[in-house]
Amino acid sequence: MASFNRVILLGNLTRDVELRYTPSGTAVTDIGLAVNDRRKGANGEWIEEVTFVDVTLWGRTAEIASEYLGKGSPALIEGRLKLDTWEKDGKKNSKLKVIGEALKLVGSKPGGSGGRTGGPAGGAGRPAYEESEYSPPSESFGEPSGSASAAHPPEEDIPF
Repeated sequence: MASFNRVILLGNLTRDVELRYTPSGTAVTDIGLAVNDRRKGANGEWIEEVTFVDVTLWGRTAEIASEYLGKGSPALIEGRLKLDTWEKDGKKNSKLKVIGEALKLVGSKPGGSGGRTGGPAGGAGRPAYEESEYSPPSESFGEPSGSASAAHPPEEDIPF
């Protein structure tokens, strides 16, 4: 049976990024992301709903988040769902979270309006936001690793 586990979220960080390292030296951080949803209710009024999602970032992606993001910063996260389970005081607990595999910094470019000027992303000559992206290899999405022309042959190669 086939399965597919992919999540794409666009939201704002709910707290500052706290970077830590595993004993082997791998960077890791847990961030909170607030994702807003706006829809019309049955009576025609707009309903605003916020979903809070916990996201874990690893490696260079975690370091980039720590360097350029802070509370309130917008970010686009792509990853996969993971169910964490644990037992405390004889009670079984579980929590669904996202393992972030790609991070896209969203916001104003250096020198543009709306950028942050303080906190971890702002001072000391650093740009408020720097466009940075880590993406897993295209093979992980089921796409061929060859060129685009191999995946989509020219029209003249169609046999009819």
